[in-house]
Amino acid sequence: MDNEKNFESIYSKKVRAGKRRTYFFDVRQTRGDDYFVTITESTKNFHGDGYLRHKIFLYKEDFNRFMAELTETVDYVKNELMPDFDYEQYERRQAEWEAQQEEGGKEDMDWE
Repeated sequence: MDNEKNFESIYSKKVRAGKRRTYFFDVRQTRGDDYFVTITESTKNFHGDGYLRHKIFLYKEDFNRFMAELTETVDYVKNELMPDFDYEQYERRQAEWEAQQEEGGKEDMDWE
C-alpha cells in the first residue's frame, strides 16, 4: 500500500509464530500528529519466493472495543473450548530457541 509510506512508524514489536509466520505491531504517526496501530501478519510462501502480508489498521477510537472483544474471544477459546491445553509450551519453545540462537544453534524452531 503506497499510503503506508506516508506514515512514520514510531514504535514496533515483532512476534515470531513458527517457521513461516511473523506478526508485526506498529504504531504510526500521521501528518496531523494522530496515531494508529497496524497489525501485520507476514507469511513466507511455500516456494520461498517472497511473503504474503495481511494488515489490520486500528484507530484510537476503536482501541478499547477491539481489545475487549479480542480478550473475550481468546479467553473463550482458552477457558471454554480448550481449558486443558498447555498454552505456555509455546513460550518455553521460544525461550529455548532464543537461547540456541545466542549459542549459534539451528536457525528454525521445530514447532511441531
